[in-house]
Amino acid sequence: MKLPENLNDKLESCKQGNLFRKLPVFNNRIDFSSNDYIGFSKSEIIFKHTHAYLVENEMLQNGGTGSRLITGNHSLYQIAESFIAQFHDAEAALVFNSGYNANLGFFSAIPQENDVVLYDELCHASIKDGIAMSSANSYHYIHNDFEDLEKYILKFSDTTIYIVTETVFSMDGDTPNLEELVQLSEKYNCNLIVDEAHALGVFGEKGEGLTQHLQLHNKFFARIVTFGKGLGCQGAAVLGSNDLRDYLINFARSFIYTTALSPHTVATIFIAYQQLEIEKQVIEKLRQNIVFFNQQKNLLGLKPMFVHSKSPIHSAIVPGNKRVKELSERLQEKGFDVQSILSPIVPEGQERLRFCIHSYNSQEEINQVLELVRDFVF
Repeated sequence: MKLPENLNDKLESCKQGNLFRKLPVFNNRIDFSSNDYIGFSKSEIIFKHTHAYLVENEMLQNGGTGSRLITGNHSLYQIAESFIAQFHDAEAALVFNSGYNANLGFFSAIPQENDVVLYDELCHASIKDGIAMSSANSYHYIHNDFEDLEKYILKFSDTTIYIVTETVFSMDGDTPNLEELVQLSEKYNCNLIVDEAHALGVFGEKGEGLTQHLQLHNKFFARIVTFGKGLGCQGAAVLGSNDLRDYLINFARSFIYTTALSPHTVATIFIAYQQLEIEKQVIEKLRQNIVFFNQQKNLLGLKPMFVHSKSPIHSAIVPGNKRVKELSERLQEKGFDVQSILSPIVPEGQERLRFCIHSYNSQEEINQVLELVRDFVF
């Protein structure tokens, strides 16, 4: 059957506006686009150890079989969640099927009617979608602007307030001043929530995340970590108190009404976390590559193009959907997988090339791709 006319019109408008998206095909280009920051998704050690663990413990089951509240709460969940909580120095951890599911479940369930949610304007779409599903009032504050945030806090000081931010923002790659944010939150007795999706495997001696690296993690009402990026697998967890965990089990709809992850998936999470404690050298290599990337972009005169970042995410602003898309295609033709981010995903005029740095990128590759950007732009 054909699409209804109004849907077809939207699709055609998308194509005419140079916004049409297609699923990419697998390629062998040099990776400057994936979130696999320390290469765990391709780790043979994790793959083999996961298989061996399942065989040794006779966990020969392919599927989750049902919701965790019915038949899906297999024994690996307790093992993995206990390890994750200990690793992150949290009282409890609750695993969700994805970062999107975790944010949807958390933010739709926790803030109540008459509560107020104040979130950074550049928070991920999954956070915004979850907040939109709650019955709370919500307002966004200017990105990393705590004076603007404080104005909202003062306006709603007579109610329960939740403040939401991220440790690494997915488009700019920048980080908020967490020390200042904690002080502000404590001053007004707010509940602080942070998404550490792009910090796990990146910050801290063992890749435990930025809040732990700064020894601020116990100041947060909840931390949300996702496993599809630095950990190289699938899923997410909400870190917090035992009471928070119990509440989410009873009221987070994206947790209650979904089939559990398979034992293999949960075992992969468990083994990958164990590997974080062992492979500190890949985290250090990632940090070295981030420093080298910043040094080279400065030496090549590209600094004005880039948003300041000390994370693996680096964005070069190239205004205009057509121009940035063409530049991305030229880099891909040269063998480098660099993605363009178009408006309206980012504001008009803020279209960009988004580089993701990895532990497995060589310094030669980093230098080559930046030289190409210089040659194409100037």
